[in-house]
Amino acid sequence: MSDPLPVLHVITRLIVGGAQENTMYTAALLNPRRYAVDVLCGPQTGSEGSLIGEVRERGIPLTILPSLVREVNPRRDLHALFALARLMRRRRYAVVHTHSSKAGVLGRLAARLAGVPLVVHTVHGWSFHERMSPAKRTFYVLLERLAAAVGDAMIVVAQPDIEKGLRHHIGRREQFHLIRSAIPLDEFAPHTVDRAAVRRELGLPLDAPVLGNVGRFSPQKNPLDWVRVAELVARELPTARFLLVGDGPLRLQVEQAVRQARLTERTILTGLRRDVPRMMAAMDVFLLTSLWEGLPRVIPQAMAMGVPVIANRADGTTEAIRHGETGYLCQPGELRPMADFCLTLLRNPELRRAMGARGQTFARQEFDVRQMVAQIAALYEQLLAAKGLA
Repeated sequence: MSDPLPVLHVITRLIVGGAQENTMYTAALLNPRRYAVDVLCGPQTGSEGSLIGEVRERGIPLTILPSLVREVNPRRDLHALFALARLMRRRRYAVVHTHSSKAGVLGRLAARLAGVPLVVHTVHGWSFHERMSPAKRTFYVLLERLAAAVGDAMIVVAQPDIEKGLRHHIGRREQFHLIRSAIPLDEFAPHTVDRAAVRRELGLPLDAPVLGNVGRFSPQKNPLDWVRVAELVARELPTARFLLVGDGPLRLQVEQAVRQARLTERTILTGLRRDVPRMMAAMDVFLLTSLWEGLPRVIPQAMAMGVPVIANRADGTTEAIRHGETGYLCQPGELRPMADFCLTLLRNPELRRAMGARGQTFARQEFDVRQMVAQIAALYEQLLAAKGLA
């Protein structure tokens, strides 16, 4: 039997987030007899929490490159580019697979400098969006075009990302491959969690309708609109309670917004938690107010736990939610309709159960992490064979 092919996954930061968990699960679950997988990241974490310890606990070889940072810094970026190329050349990787914006650009350029045979990138949502200034958006689009030109393939987690990339002349259609970002379904099973015990632990009334969210407190996730929707719900449903799980750079603003909305006594802010299935078991409705996304993994996570989801129409959310069947979709900024959907579900347990059951079925059909990793492995094999390297 031949030696396993050396594979390197490169990501800018191993914070607690969907792209990072996707990377970790892929590295952990690829067949070790076929692939010897390493992960490389920069040193930054932040208030969102860190996956560095968990990656190491899973036995995944991890390299931390000090010069790989999220912010644009020409001197450090140039240093990171050549450091990556030297490492890739020295370890003779057969496949380099990049994730996130900064690592996606520098990693693909470095892989080409190092002569890596196969270079793959996963688009976990594009680095540019309509809320950027035109100059900044143009700059990021140009970087994405350059990186796509030196890479072999791009995985997208949602179909709209293919169309968005092509509209901006990034890559060729044949470079794009749809593989949904998935979850470990065995961890998201309602029957394994004692809902009443979790509610008692959190101080939530057992019979209260609970609106919840799990995510980073960041501009992308738009948690201040979440609080505004909660305020509208609270005015009309005095028994409602609110559960926010996570942390991030907007934590202080979220706390202030909760106070100003007079929701302090009715809101639980847990901070960072890694027991996400338990937190979701305490919720009746999941509300996501993100302004842009790839395909947020919290949606299939909530669905797998039987919790219906209300979200903004933001790229991949439109593929993850079937409006009126597994949840509801709104336009960003439509707070009143979003609140009305929340109230409809919070007031109607039978509708919640029916939507939750349909969401569970959908999640288990479409978002199994082992299926995701099998599809990534199949893509590697297809691309390697096309290069005569299989």
